[in-house]
Amino acid sequence: MTEGVEVVPGSDRDALADEVWEGLRRDVPELSPRLFYDERGSELFEQITGLDEYYPTRTETALLERWSGPIVERLRPAALLELGAGSARKTRLLLSHLAREVPGARYVPLDVSADFLERTAATLRSEYPALEVVPEVADFNSEIVLSHPLPRPALFAFLGGTIGNFAATAGTDLLRRLAARMNPGDHLLLGADLRPGPGKTREELVAAYDDARGVTAAFNLNILAVLDAAIGTDFDLDDWRHRAVWVEDEGRIEMHLVAVRDVDVAVPERGLVRFAKGDAIRTEISSKYDRATLESMFDRAGLRVTDWLTDARDRYALVIGRPS
Repeated sequence: MTEGVEVVPGSDRDALADEVWEGLRRDVPELSPRLFYDERGSELFEQITGLDEYYPTRTETALLERWSGPIVERLRPAALLELGAGSARKTRLLLSHLAREVPGARYVPLDVSADFLERTAATLRSEYPALEVVPEVADFNSEIVLSHPLPRPALFAFLGGTIGNFAATAGTDLLRRLAARMNPGDHLLLGADLRPGPGKTREELVAAYDDARGVTAAFNLNILAVLDAAIGTDFDLDDWRHRAVWVEDEGRIEMHLVAVRDVDVAVPERGLVRFAKGDAIRTEISSKYDRATLESMFDRAGLRVTDWLTDARDRYALVIGRPS
């Protein structure tokens, strides 16, 4: 998670401009969701997680409150490695039990932002003196290489429904990379948002990405402001509106920005990209799952589901697996 766009170095700015130029000219124009998170974007996302419509965060938190103790007591991991740890807000539910049940265990928060990660680590060291906190700067989108050996058995945590940001093949590839890092006795704890069913309507799911107050719309539109500041594009936010749709065939929510009029967008030193009224830029996918789909993904990745823990309405699942 980045903290601002003003610090983008020249070489990174060029690479980002190339990425945006390529993305906007695809058959389905798209922008990377990692661009959401400048300072304002991060603040807006924090607001989203507190909205009535946005059930995933509070549902996953409730599941962790219920199951963190039994999970730690049963698995007794010597290390907890978390992918995309961020501020480790929800992970504290696991860490509290880990500090009590396995004093001396190691917590390894893994993220791409070194400064943010070290601040999080410093806070956690003061909150959990019984734990060893060893942050790792790494991108889980590629091969995960740790600078320190990982004590075993280890619990790998991938929470927040982040697996949904990957298309099916990419999600399975990520699970396969994790499985390759795991030893016998290690486990994976995955948070996954579930598909519509008896306990969750499509309307409820879409509303989580298109709230009545317009916070998610502001969050989506902010990606254009990020690009204007970072690489000098000339997006006008008034030219675009937010749209969230459920794509049944793909089993996912998609967020788009839709042009409300004909628009030409300049990408500095690259050229113009023309959008007609009604054309859309895809900014995020959020895949949703059922048990059969996740068990199939785990199986193809070399993992086996051992526990399936859901809320009373089957809206969200904590899934535990181990190497098969």
